[in-house]
Amino acid sequence: MDPLVGLLDGARARGAFLLRSMLDPPFALRIEDRAPLTVVALVRGTAWVAPDDGTPVRLGPGDVAVLRGPDGYLVADDPVTPPQVVIHPGQRCTTLWGEPLAETMALGVRTWGTGAGATTVLLTGTYQLPGELSRRLLTALPPLLVVDGEEWRSPLVPLLADEVTRDEPGQEAVLDRLLDLVLIAALRTFFARPGAAPAWYVAAADPVVGPALRLLQNEPARPWTVAALAAEVGVSRAALARRFTELVGEPPMTFLTGWRLALAADLLREPDATLGAVARKVGYGSPFALSSAFRRVHGVSPREHRLAR
Repeated sequence: MDPLVGLLDGARARGAFLLRSMLDPPFALRIEDRAPLTVVALVRGTAWVAPDDGTPVRLGPGDVAVLRGPDGYLVADDPVTPPQVVIHPGQRCTTLWGEPLAETMALGVRTWGTGAGATTVLLTGTYQLPGELSRRLLTALPPLLVVDGEEWRSPLVPLLADEVTRDEPGQEAVLDRLLDLVLIAALRTFFARPGAAPAWYVAAADPVVGPALRLLQNEPARPWTVAALAAEVGVSRAALARRFTELVGEPPMTFLTGWRLALAADLLREPDATLGAVARKVGYGSPFALSSAFRRVHGVSPREHRLAR
């Protein structure tokens, strides 16, 4: 897997919340759902996305905004429009005074708003992202990024808009995958901008460091050394160490330790996982060795980490 695939694997939608909103001005939705990652795509009309600690950004048809939580934000016809609706954790929708709105504004399958013929139509999808691998992706993102519809010219937003209101067998899986595609395409477009991509994304395209990264991610259980990794990619140990550190920002074995422990943190949350099995999967010789490294990096034992979910 390449680094983006590896990190997005933790962010993959599984029964993600997805909603079509149909709104007539004036409208202003105060979003306080504390979702770690949200995708907002505009299908028709215009809307503003205004983060609590950022500059409001105007969206047009085909534009996609990706917001990194958990901070709140406003979606409105105009940044100065007073909020009328609050979206709480669990996607509970109320007035400013706490009165429920889910039923009164329902317009059909995964659709709500002020009316079926509304001038503004937008799609919202949220990810929960509980894992450590996902956190590595989140830390690479700004609080708000916007991809212009003209910049990426993707058919994915209209396709998602067509599919979101269908109620057919397997539809949840279809929507999850489409939402993933929108997110991945938006991130690739954003990362292609000069200076926008994190180091690991740029390094993935390097003919030496890219294959080395993929080997470490795909086979974390192997007893890697810098010399063994260099031999696999066909360069000297010194050349690999220098180039890897320059492009990724940390030496190969430091990267491997971080990847192993992030992967272990996610595997430990699986119901049937044992410490010994996880240790073997991520390249530690014993449960004790994994526990020691895990506590040193995460500040808690594997058992405490598992119980804290």
